[in-house]
Amino acid sequence: MNTLSFLTLFCCAVQGAFSIQANCNFDGIGEGDVLGSLLLVQEPGQNLIIEGVLLGLIPNQKHGFHIHAEGSLDDNCKAAGGHFNPFGKKHGGPMDEERHVGDLGNVEADSVGVLELYLEDSMANLLDWDNSIIGKAIVIHAGEDDLGKGGDEGSETTGNAGPRWGCCIIREV
Repeated sequence: MNTLSFLTLFCCAVQGAFSIQANCNFDGIGEGDVLGSLLLVQEPGQNLIIEGVLLGLIPNQKHGFHIHAEGSLDDNCKAAGGHFNPFGKKHGGPMDEERHVGDLGNVEADSVGVLELYLEDSMANLLDWDNSIIGKAIVIHAGEDDLGKGGDEGSETTGNAGPRWGCCIIREV
């Protein structure tokens, strides 16, 4: 086997062993004026990591944070559809066994409306092409997500987190 054939074979064999990175840029779309950028990283066999900084949130407020099913930001993020839920589960919190893939819980802004985010999730995935979140939207809501424990129909589907304060589309880099 010549060197070129070996390198081609080696590259193809390890191609799936590398991490995938994506970003999601908030550009003021939504009912708020959220600005900032998130980096999403995942290595094979590891949890998804989402980190970054967002500005323009409601100070000292918990905000529902979800991956939505569609990659559209039209109509103040409403075109992003419902939470990403390829397995047909009820809404829940990120630690619940019964939850949407897109249910990432709540994040909390500081006293001036800034969010410094570091989040790990075991269900949302960049690597599983059948259920990848690449091309989907991340939506941050104006209010707190009740994590499916509100006792009404809205709680079991959306968490009653309120208006879509900001959104972005997850794009592979």
